[in-house]
Amino acid sequence: MRTRTSLKLAINYLVHSKLRSWLTIIGIVIGVAAVVGIMSIGGGMQQSVEARFGEFGADLLTITPGGGGTYSGFKGGGHPGSGFSKESATTSEQENLTQKDVQIIKTVKNVEYVQGTVSSRGEVYFLGEKTTISIKGVDTLVWQHMTYAELEGGRYLNPSDSNVVVIGNKIANDVFKQPIVLNRMITVEGKTFKVVGILEAGQDDSTMIMPIETARTTLDDIGQDEFDSISIKASSTEEGIIDQIIEDIDSKLMLSRHITTERDKDYRITSMQATQESINEMLQTITIFLGAIAAVSLIVGAVGIANTMFTSVLEKTKDIGIMKAIGAKNRDIMTIFIFNSALVGFVGGIIGVLVGVGISALIPLLGMKMMGPMGTMNTVVTPELLIFSLILATSIGVLAGIVPTYMASKLQPVDALRYE
Repeated sequence: MRTRTSLKLAINYLVHSKLRSWLTIIGIVIGVAAVVGIMSIGGGMQQSVEARFGEFGADLLTITPGGGGTYSGFKGGGHPGSGFSKESATTSEQENLTQKDVQIIKTVKNVEYVQGTVSSRGEVYFLGEKTTISIKGVDTLVWQHMTYAELEGGRYLNPSDSNVVVIGNKIANDVFKQPIVLNRMITVEGKTFKVVGILEAGQDDSTMIMPIETARTTLDDIGQDEFDSISIKASSTEEGIIDQIIEDIDSKLMLSRHITTERDKDYRITSMQATQESINEMLQTITIFLGAIAAVSLIVGAVGIANTMFTSVLEKTKDIGIMKAIGAKNRDIMTIFIFNSALVGFVGGIIGVLVGVGISALIPLLGMKMMGPMGTMNTVVTPELLIFSLILATSIGVLAGIVPTYMASKLQPVDALRYE
């Protein structure tokens, strides 16, 4: 029997058992739609994380004072790039970072830029209003090469700057009744500063940035030779380079700061790249877990297909007998019923994919309504996801139909023709 003939008979069986077949198809539709919807949400979350970390830069490392060893993600382990060190830091006296540490880090291979920063909070006055704002002092020689914050207007800080500031978007537009525009004068801790730049919304929205030496003389609680953190920009983010930089910095700082064991570390290294990778792995695990839960409905659909096929075999017993009596072989019968069950899965898969795509398109709109203009619930539907869902649904149909199909092929012509 030709394959085309078998397919026509399978379609005919599907069409003439409308209600039962469509009830079975609905089970597959629900399962596939749920899988597509959930996997698209997971893909959207992962894309949002990558975009968000892209704003900060995967090539950035930060060193902060305090125990805890190397921290470059959420994973456990005892080597750079794998999370907290195996030995946790004890409660020892916290030492600050100094210019000596900056100079040592500059000697590490593949380190492109290094800057020490200070930060505190200070009172800011503007048009009779007063508030307390987070202030960061940066090295004007390298800051503009390290920051990923874009300018909405004005310019970055220059090496010759002193009493000038760059402010975050929220400070410019939301903190005071009147927006702060470029070249306006504001007062910080009794000193007058000129606003030379305003950052785009995103990074450092609530931060005021000024030259580090100016910050030292303006803010009271900042030491003259100390840093609150040291920022490092790697020359490349190729595989292994960030981990190697962390390892080299770690070994040099331990030597210069006379630290002999991991337990005695008084600083922490943070890697944006490893943190991003760790979060992505966590999101992938959550997505797979939720997808597996959604796939339970596919199992229900498979049971429905098997039930439909058993019933179809019983209904078509006489037809099977007639086909065998005129020369149909066992494999011909199996081909017809396998096509039948595969069609149920395939049709359910197509409809499920369409419904899932529709759900994925609605989710961002629902997110906007629930979370307002700042809603950022995105979904990502890839061709691979759609193809996988369709293949999965069809495969479930084939697998669910194997047993009843085998039973149909083994019927004896005489017994089948006698069946009532």
